[in-house]
Amino acid sequence: MITRRNLLCSLLLSMSCGTSNVWAQIQSSGRKGAPARIVILGDSLTAGYGLQRDEAFPAILQRKISDTGLPFEVVAAGVSGDTTAGGLRRIQWALGPGAAVCILALGGNDGLRGVPPEQTEANLNAMIQAVRNKDPHTLIVLAGMPLPENLGADFLKAFAAVYPRVAEKNGVPLIPSLLEGVAGVSELNQPDLIHPTAEGQKRVAETVWKVLQPLLHQKRESQ
Repeated sequence: MITRRNLLCSLLLSMSCGTSNVWAQIQSSGRKGAPARIVILGDSLTAGYGLQRDEAFPAILQRKISDTGLPFEVVAAGVSGDTTAGGLRRIQWALGPGAAVCILALGGNDGLRGVPPEQTEANLNAMIQAVRNKDPHTLIVLAGMPLPENLGADFLKAFAAVYPRVAEKNGVPLIPSLLEGVAGVSELNQPDLIHPTAEGQKRVAETVWKVLQPLLHQKRESQ
């Protein structure tokens, strides 16, 4: 069984990915006449830790979007090791010139670090408000983040309750678990048992797509 200490060591290793690639992508996506933007604000799961960029779920989502002819461009604003506090600090530059859709996929590292669930909840609420302050028409989607079972039943229960409560309070669509069908499945995860393999990332993309696809059709019709 993977220990909490090993989980934290893996987390620290995953922080080696910087923000330069994210910033370059955000800058290039603000060009005149570009498709409407879908910004995915996340951590190493969004960044595709241990994989090629085109194997991470944002790139897979982009291919699905292109295949359906929907006029949207995915910006993968994933920074390995990031927390909800970090996401709150960088959300303005991550959104860049603005976004049609913002997917918030943060909080897993909060749990691994033992951040109180109420603080994670406050940060998620503040991020949603920040997105709306920038553009009230941005569609916000919240992705729930699972945690390993060895972090304690009480902590896990309190943490799991955060995402549906935030989604209900703010009236935003919820992806119940970003790692549905992937978390805890060894063959779909890298040796650290935290970060999905390329096949695991395909499963993550399918989970997000189930919620995102109908929302994108609605968004296009409303534009």
